[in-house]
Amino acid sequence: MKSAVTYRDIVEARKNIRQVVRHTPLEYSTTFSELVGGEIFFKYENLQKTGSFKIRGALNKIITLDNLERPKTVIAASAGNHAQGVAFAATKAGYRSIIVMPQGVSITKLTATKNYGAQIVLSGQSYDEAYLAAEKMQQENGAAFIHAFDDPAVIAGQGTVGLEIVEDLPDVETVVVPIGGGGLISGVAAALRHIKPGVKIIGVQAAGAPAMKMAIDNGSVRELAAVSTLADGIAVKHPGELTFSMVRELVDDIVLVSDEEIAEAILMMLERGKVLCEGAGAVGVAAVLHKRALIKGPTAVIISGGNIDVHTLSIIIERGLIKAGRYVRVKTVVVDKPGTLQKLLGILAETKTNVVSITHERILPRVPITQAEIQLDLETRDKEHVTEILNVLSNNGYAVTTEQYQ
Repeated sequence: MKSAVTYRDIVEARKNIRQVVRHTPLEYSTTFSELVGGEIFFKYENLQKTGSFKIRGALNKIITLDNLERPKTVIAASAGNHAQGVAFAATKAGYRSIIVMPQGVSITKLTATKNYGAQIVLSGQSYDEAYLAAEKMQQENGAAFIHAFDDPAVIAGQGTVGLEIVEDLPDVETVVVPIGGGGLISGVAAALRHIKPGVKIIGVQAAGAPAMKMAIDNGSVRELAAVSTLADGIAVKHPGELTFSMVRELVDDIVLVSDEEIAEAILMMLERGKVLCEGAGAVGVAAVLHKRALIKGPTAVIISGGNIDVHTLSIIIERGLIKAGRYVRVKTVVVDKPGTLQKLLGILAETKTNVVSITHERILPRVPITQAEIQLDLETRDKEHVTEILNVLSNNGYAVTTEQYQ
C-alpha cells in the first residue's frame, strides 16, 4: 500500500517552513541512558516555536492553501498546541484565525493562543466536541479548516521532525513517538521508512485515551466513549482515518502508559534533565522508563511539547515529592499546655527534618479536652528518612499518623 503522504511531500514541507520553524536539538541523555540501560536521545520539540511540534504542520498547511482561493480566515479545533501553532502561523501569513477550544482548556494554552492573535471560541468538554463545533462554524463562514492531524499537508509538516532525527542521529534504530490523533507519528514514520526502512517505530498513548491503539487492535476506527488523562494534548476520542491507515502500515507497535507514569516522567525530566515538558510530551519518556517500549540501539524519544499548566505542574511536583519520601504530613496529639509543641519541634530538629508548616487544633470534636492535635508538613530526604522520623517520634511516646501517597 502506498502511503498517503510521501517522502517528497515531507521534503517539500521542510522547504516551506524552514524560514520559521526551528531545527530542534536532539541530545544524548547520560542520566536516562543509565536508568534505562540503553542509548537514549531526546528530540526537544518543547523548544520549538509555540512550545510544540504543531507549528510545523499548521504552517505547512497554511502555506499550501490554494493561492487562487486564499481565504481571509482559517479555523481550527484544538486542546491547545495545535491552537497555538495555527494562531502563530496564520498571523505570520496574514490570516485571521478562529480557534475552537474545549471548556476547561489549560489557561496557559488558551492565553498563549490569544496572544498569537487568534479569536477563541470555547465549546464542548473535549477536543472531539470542539472539533464538531469548529466544523459547523467552518461550513457557515467558509473559512479554511486546518485539521489538527488528519490532513496530508499537516502530516507532511510534522514529518519534518523525522528528517531532523535521521540527520542528527544517522544510526538511530528506535524512535518513540507520542500519539493523539496520529499526525506526528504518521509524518515521522513516513519520513523514516523512506530513509531507514528497518528503524523500529513505537507509538505511545495515555492509558486513559487509547483511541489509536484500540483502532489498530480492532482493525477499524471507533470513537471512545470518554477520555481522561493529564496528557491533554493527546486526549483524542477519535483518531484520523488517514492517520489510522498510515499508522497501521508504518508503525511497529503502540504502547500505553498510566497518568502516574506520565507524572513521574514529567518530574524526572524537570529534576534530572532540567527540561520542562507537558503530559503529552512526556509519554515517550514514561514508556522508556517503565519498559513499556522495548527499545534497541540508539533510541530517539520525541518530547513533543512543553506547554504545561503551572497549576498542574505544581500538583505533579508535590505528588512526586510525597511519593519519593521527600515530603510527608504527620499528625499527633499532645497535651495542651505550654512547652509541648516546643518539645515536639526539638525532637524533629534532631532528625534534621525541615518543618514546612504547622497546624495546631484544640477545638475539633475528635480532639479530647485538654489536648491538641498537631499537624506538621515536613520536608524530608527520602523514604528512609521518613521511617527514621516516625520511629523517633514513636520512641518518644507520640502516636503518629501519616498522609503519604501510595
